[in-house]
Amino acid sequence: HRLLRGGLAQQWRAAHPGFDIVRDPAWLAVDTPDGEPVAGLDVMLRHNPFRPDNDAVCLAGLVTPRPWPGRPDTHSRLADIVTGLVARTGRPAGAVAAEWFLRYLDHVVRPVLWLDATAGVALEAHQQNTLVVLDPDGWPVGGRYRDNQGYYFRESRRAALERRLPGIGAVSDTFVPDDITDERFAYYLGINNVFGLIGAFGSQRLADERVLIAAFRQFLTRDVALGSPLPGHLLEAEKLRCKANMLTRLHGLDELVGPVDTQSVYVTITNPLRH
Repeated sequence: HRLLRGGLAQQWRAAHPGFDIVRDPAWLAVDTPDGEPVAGLDVMLRHNPFRPDNDAVCLAGLVTPRPWPGRPDTHSRLADIVTGLVARTGRPAGAVAAEWFLRYLDHVVRPVLWLDATAGVALEAHQQNTLVVLDPDGWPVGGRYRDNQGYYFRESRRAALERRLPGIGAVSDTFVPDDITDERFAYYLGINNVFGLIGAFGSQRLADERVLIAAFRQFLTRDVALGSPLPGHLLEAEKLRCKANMLTRLHGLDELVGPVDTQSVYVTITNPLRH
């Protein structure tokens, strides 16, 4: 919150007015009489930037099939949106889904890449942390990042970030070597977020995954010039590192404890952008 308030947010909004971070500007906790923190008696104060007429939805909730009243099957709100747009526009479902996906890349993914390129801050922008702002017809028009716990400050940008906010990262331990940042950023934004969205379109028979993968490849090719290393990494790597949530738990690791570069177990997968 202090980093953004120091001018970065204004710079970001000028480039991407439809995207922002939901701020957690303050917290309260309870200490013992000896000054030791009491576990579990703490609360984070979160800013609510949304108006009653805003349609902002968590991406994980948007793409997940669920029961609907009065219907025997399960389907997602994403499927509902695509079906409605097909009915209103008269266009094929695949064309509507492809346009929705491209708008999502422009309004949600590109601002996250901008932050990494401009400030050296990579977000843990997986689907649960990503809010999509929709217009009345259901098209993506903006987004928000929702979790002020998941940040990777690039070690190579330490001096620049220190100039923006003196003392940044001293307590939070969020400066991470660039190679680890690239690995984690590729997982959170590339695999979990975008590949997960492509998988939802494909598994729900809303679009051909191969078409969307080709569209993502073209998007990344254009955005190499932004300056974030992520587009080039996703385009060039034969293999990608993917977080293994079950293995992380089986190894007894707690993702809320310890340095961000040693909190989780990662496995290697084939990069679908190359195959």
